[in-house]
Amino acid sequence: MHNQLHQTILLEESIQSLNIKKNGIYIDCTFGYGGHSHKILDKLGKKGKLYAIDQDPCSVKIAKKIVDCRFTIIHENFSNIDTICKTYNIKKKIDGIIVDLGVSTMQLMSKHRGFSFNVNGPLDMRMNPQKGISATEWIKKSNTKTIYNVLKYFGEEKFAKKIALSITKQKSIKPITTTQELAQIIYKNTTQKKQSKNPATKSFQAIRIFINQELHAITMFLKKILKILNNKSRISIISFHSLEDRIIKNFMNQYSKKPIIPTGIPISEKKIHKMYKKKLKIFNKIKPQYQEIQKNPKSRSAILRTAEFQK
Repeated sequence: MHNQLHQTILLEESIQSLNIKKNGIYIDCTFGYGGHSHKILDKLGKKGKLYAIDQDPCSVKIAKKIVDCRFTIIHENFSNIDTICKTYNIKKKIDGIIVDLGVSTMQLMSKHRGFSFNVNGPLDMRMNPQKGISATEWIKKSNTKTIYNVLKYFGEEKFAKKIALSITKQKSIKPITTTQELAQIIYKNTTQKKQSKNPATKSFQAIRIFINQELHAITMFLKKILKILNNKSRISIISFHSLEDRIIKNFMNQYSKKPIIPTGIPISEKKIHKMYKKKLKIFNKIKPQYQEIQKNPKSRSAILRTAEFQK
């Protein structure tokens, strides 16, 4: 059942961070290959429950092979966590949530998904191919400025302008429909010094994040989770991108600080109590150990952040 190709990054650390209760209720927001889900199920008792969510139909298919009455797979985007909790009647009953924002090896290796510059295939990049528009469609209808903005903001790509101009020029001749065509344009417009990363990494990542509205999804998710957690619930999130990590860090900081109450303002006990509500206790962030990075270089940018909800 476990796929050898895909190594779940920070697996032991993230499972430990959840502090699993035997009969607790847990949500794996990004099932992927099921690395986290299998580990959680191993630690749960007979009465424990695990709900796994994934927007990718391929992941859902893998999850459906798990025959376990404690396990439920949901084909949905985790940003709709509130609706999911309502449907399954688990609002305020959840003991822990895990989110792994990485792309799975299965998505990267699959030719027809268009996530990778290493395998040639149609330029799609959608996590859920049944929704939204493909990268090909997006490039076709976007102007230089739009493309530049995406590469610059989501990819922090320093050659964004050159790449965007070149994409616009190329697509006026013929549509860009494959991953290799896009990768070629990027290679031609980046200065090739000896690089540890492929020059197309940032642009591909930027377009993927934009196409799947990934930053929007994590923002929406965080807006909703404080309303659905149980007292002492843990929330653990693994991110791989500085923009994602910033959103998570800011969110956790915002809800872990005590409100600043100006002196001399008449304010009732009740009101103060209200302001002090919805608290998070933050744990130290965790990065992969040297050994893990050696074994799996993809893990080098991973950051695990954990917080505990306190009523």
